[in-house]
Amino acid sequence: MAERLLGIDPGLGITGYAVLDVMTHGPQLCEAGVLRGGTGPLESRLLALHTGLLEVIDLYHPQSMAVEQLYAHYKHPRTAIIMGHARGVIMLAASLREIPVFSYSATQIKKLISGSGRATKEQIQRTVAQEMGLAEIPEPPDIADAIAAALCHFYARRQDA
Repeated sequence: MAERLLGIDPGLGITGYAVLDVMTHGPQLCEAGVLRGGTGPLESRLLALHTGLLEVIDLYHPQSMAVEQLYAHYKHPRTAIIMGHARGVIMLAASLREIPVFSYSATQIKKLISGSGRATKEQIQRTVAQEMGLAEIPEPPDIADAIAAALCHFYARRQDA
């Protein structure tokens, strides 16, 4: 069986996920989608994210997980705190299923995927669609970001080998 990677673009409202199978000729997209946290109280949204991610993990059994690191502008500390909660339940889900987690900065992901650490969301969507042989660009962009995180992990491991 092929190795399976799970890429995650963390968010409280929308979390993108992508499952890649690493084949002898390279990675193939197995599944991608979004998990929605809803609009209720924070604890309910976090539970929805955690439960949804465990369902994805239990369905696809990835061997490793690549997660985009948090980035927050100093002018918006509340955003960083809320995203930290989301990332925490993502890490908890991985830990409960004993899946090693690898974190990459947004700049690192963009550079490995597109060649530019300053690539736009649209550039990442187009690059990911081309790389995966998709007929259309992944929508919403959270899906493309999750695919990019998984691809980044795939490429980073190849560089380290």
